[in-house]
Amino acid sequence: MLKIDKTFIDDIPHNKDDMEIAATIIAMGHTLGFKVLAEGVETTEQLSFLSEQGCDLYQGYLKSKPLYVDSFAKFLHRGNSSHD
Repeated sequence: MLKIDKTFIDDIPHNKDDMEIAATIIAMGHTLGFKVLAEGVETTEQLSFLSEQGCDLYQGYLKSKPLYVDSFAKFLHRGNSSHD
C-alpha cells in the first residue's frame, strides 16, 4: 500500500502542483504494483480528481470523522450510509 499524504490532497483542485504530484504518485504506485490510498480527503472535488487518476482507496472526513471502535462497528453495519 502506498499512501498519499494529506498535505498533497488539501489543495486539490486549486493547486496544480499538488494535483500533478498526486497523479504521479498514483501512477508510480501502480507501476510498482501497489494499491494507492489518499489520506485526508474532505471534498467531493478531491475525490473526483483522485478517482479520475485511478486512486484505489481514500480515507478522510468526506467518508467519516474518526470513530471509536463501537461507533465504527455501527458505521460498518449501516453500510457506511451515515455518520455517527
